[in-house]
Amino acid sequence: MAVVTATAAIGWGMTAVGWVASPIISDLFKKASSYLGFNASEKLSELEPKILLLERVMGAVEGSPYRPRLEGLYSKLKSAFYEAEEILDDVEYYRLEKIQDDKLKSEVAGRSRRLKQILSAVAKSSPLKHQESGMSKVKLKKKLERIEEVINDACEVLKLMNLPSISGADHSHVVSPNSRGSVTTSRPLSKIIGRDEDCDKIVTILHEKEEDGQPDTNSALCYSVVGIHGIGGSGKSTLAQLVCACEKKDAHFDLVMWVHVSQDFCVDAIYMKMFEAATGSSCPQLRNLDTLQDMLEEKLCGKRFLLVLDDVWYNIRDATQSRNLQQILSPLKAGEAGSKILVTSRTEDALLALGAAKRKCIPMSVLDEDVFWNLLMHYALHDVRVDDHASRILEDIGKEIAKKLKGLPLAARIVGGQLRIRQNVEFWRSVRDRDLLNETMGALWWSYHHLHEQVKRCFAFCSIFPRRHWLERHELVRLWAAEGFARCTSEGEEMEDICQEYFDELVSASFLQLRAKEYPHESDYYLVHDLLHDLAEKAAGSDSFRIENSLELQGKWPALPPNVRHIFVQTYDEELITKKICQLHNLHTLIIGRENSLEAVGEKVLKCMFKKLRKLCVLIITARDLMSYVPPDVPVPACIGELRHLRYLAFRSGIYHGRDLRIILPATFNKLYHMQILDFSSANKVVFSSCEDICSLINLRHVVCFGDVDIPSIGSMTSLRMLGVFNVRKEQGHELKQLRNVNKLRGQLCIRCLENVESKAEALEANLTGKEGLSTLKLSWRSGEVSPEVQAEVLEGLCPPKDLESLTIEGYKCPRYPSWMHNGGPKHVNHLELISCGPQPGPELGGFFAHLRELKISCCSWDALPDYMEHLTSLQTLRIMYCRNIRLLSALPQSLEHIHLNWCNELSMSSCRMEHMTSLQTLIISSCDSILSLPTLPQSIKDFNLRTNNELLLSSCKTVGRPDWLKIKDIPYVSIGT
Repeated sequence: MAVVTATAAIGWGMTAVGWVASPIISDLFKKASSYLGFNASEKLSELEPKILLLERVMGAVEGSPYRPRLEGLYSKLKSAFYEAEEILDDVEYYRLEKIQDDKLKSEVAGRSRRLKQILSAVAKSSPLKHQESGMSKVKLKKKLERIEEVINDACEVLKLMNLPSISGADHSHVVSPNSRGSVTTSRPLSKIIGRDEDCDKIVTILHEKEEDGQPDTNSALCYSVVGIHGIGGSGKSTLAQLVCACEKKDAHFDLVMWVHVSQDFCVDAIYMKMFEAATGSSCPQLRNLDTLQDMLEEKLCGKRFLLVLDDVWYNIRDATQSRNLQQILSPLKAGEAGSKILVTSRTEDALLALGAAKRKCIPMSVLDEDVFWNLLMHYALHDVRVDDHASRILEDIGKEIAKKLKGLPLAARIVGGQLRIRQNVEFWRSVRDRDLLNETMGALWWSYHHLHEQVKRCFAFCSIFPRRHWLERHELVRLWAAEGFARCTSEGEEMEDICQEYFDELVSASFLQLRAKEYPHESDYYLVHDLLHDLAEKAAGSDSFRIENSLELQGKWPALPPNVRHIFVQTYDEELITKKICQLHNLHTLIIGRENSLEAVGEKVLKCMFKKLRKLCVLIITARDLMSYVPPDVPVPACIGELRHLRYLAFRSGIYHGRDLRIILPATFNKLYHMQILDFSSANKVVFSSCEDICSLINLRHVVCFGDVDIPSIGSMTSLRMLGVFNVRKEQGHELKQLRNVNKLRGQLCIRCLENVESKAEALEANLTGKEGLSTLKLSWRSGEVSPEVQAEVLEGLCPPKDLESLTIEGYKCPRYPSWMHNGGPKHVNHLELISCGPQPGPELGGFFAHLRELKISCCSWDALPDYMEHLTSLQTLRIMYCRNIRLLSALPQSLEHIHLNWCNELSMSSCRMEHMTSLQTLIISSCDSILSLPTLPQSIKDFNLRTNNELLLSSCKTVGRPDWLKIKDIPYVSIGT
């Protein structure tokens, strides 16, 4: 069944007003002040108290009967915020346009004075277009007045509503008190269901001697810290209570103390609680904190204690809070060795700040559906007398209710308590049909409101994706940056780094959760828990909309919110886009999501989007194919130049049809001055029609392409963080020196066609050592025409950055390797690949590659492996492929876990001693037909795979009386054949 979701804007006041209170409004009025002739500070001083009033009052009515009456007001405030962002975007666009126009005028002046006069005359004919705002004074003035009017009207509406006084309200985070949770004790409220395994795991850690596990950062202290973290209402305190109960029975600790911390705490109050928990008597009212600390140390002296700090809050930006948390721990140093502190918190950051080792930060596990249903039924029917027939009906209804609660234990307790009031079917059905999410989400909503304002926007944006959608860290960070969510607080900050901090904050608070890997080498993906996805939808309101399984809707499209900003469409459909989506003129984001669409994206659809969706910041299209041009050139329509807000453009095709795919960008593409990310990951080549002006894309930061991107004069694009491939050519604009100042590059870089570099001096101009963010580097010679001596000089000049992790060298024919492999180069390379190198064995690897974990050698013409291989004591994986001259495998390091040998015709293993390689788990030999016998395999081997046409070796392996050197019966996974 088709799924169409759009949550109504239900008036989460702090979100709307928090945005208006952000620096956007202030920046806007400052930008416009000199142009319109008013005093910016005076204007802002008028608006600031009004915005503050809005924030306080709207926060105060959260959850009150007044909220529905404010729906229209919230909507207008958010619209004012978006309009402010768009005006600032226009101002920046025209500033960049002026820079390019001035550059063009300067070039034209050198060629023709007459053309310069014409341009000057044209400029004078448009007196209203200001050089900074890009719009007339009248138009800009009206826009600012409209924003100011919305703020003023909002204040008047709130006055007319005669709301109760909130003079004492905390305007920074005003949320319903009911959502904060009550003070906890060490005793569970009732039976605990489904947490026994988690409890046993934590108790085991608490009983560890420090030398049994990995050492903590504070190993000199008498105590270590163990933490439980998870979303609000997930059962952290309940699990800690269960652990406490076990420890009181076990008597492993001399003293078990429980202290509820909460968000707003003072150190002396916590000391008093600790004293009372340690002594069982009330603490004297002391004004001197030192005296109180001394008394507490005296009571703890010589005792092995367990202290539970429940509900610890931590804001990484709040230095005072961090200092107070550290002060709480100060008296605990008096305890006996082996003491433990168990901390519960909504964020992992809090646990780490208190000194917990990463492995001792335990996330709350998700309860199984049946276990959660049992928990709900316990709260609803435990010790209640109901006849069997009614009980069966109520249990069935309970299963439906449990599904709506999305596995949140706090929700089970709240709703279960409501169901317990009346055990009749009608009442239970009425509860089932209510909006239970709104009634039980207080704890989560409270956590959400304590996120940084921009982090809230990032989280709300996640609602655009379907439930259980796999989110990749770098993709999400780039999307947030393109949406303009990053707010720089100091000069020189990178927007991706800021968004990365937002991402880490959401992970720490469990709003984003790492998906469990199915395979060891699988990439990391993150998920939004179902309940949190509902929260994100409510936070986003009508800003976000998604259409899933759109093929099944068969043209019966839903009504789309007219002011929607972000849309996700699961499957490409031409009619949906042209007739419905292209009418949404305020749209910022359009993501079309799947490769298995039955249609190709047509030129008509692209033109429609480019001409009508003028405010798009992000456009991602994933479809079966792009326009199906033959030959396979995909010319992007010239009207794309009208999308002057566009920052992220991606065309992703799922089917290649065995042909190359070239995307040709029009000359107007050079007008997209805001462009940050180009993702043509399915294309073999990206070509710019107008090469001379491509450097006007000074904000371009990421270029993703399956093959080549032909960008001339890339040296002026100093904002680039991802390039992928750079092809060196001898013509102007493609020399290696173009990389000299592109030092913000991150991740992977492949430099190809190094045969076009002729000296060490030319190679040094690339300044690879200055590109400190590179983690993976490939250096490739494609032609054999260059002499080995020149290759050696060039490689000497291509010294990588010191923190490089992976290095690949292809086509290098000189036996002499660079000096930086022994001194002055990267020290922590863990992956090395040598391709088509020779004719003599490669470099001595023992000294320079001390941290090497994987070595891959392919298509090399050596007759032996590099010297001193046995010194690679960290090497875990060795892959040798298509090396047809290598004869012997000898002196391999004992640390090897995986050996893969493929298509090595002359290889013999007669001198290879493997029986002492006690770490070896995998041995794969394929098409190495010269091998006549195998060495004795170690007992550690778990996977043996032999593919050979050598009948003698094959028959010896298949005989009933298998030879001693191959103990097949002891190997779990064996595959032998041709």
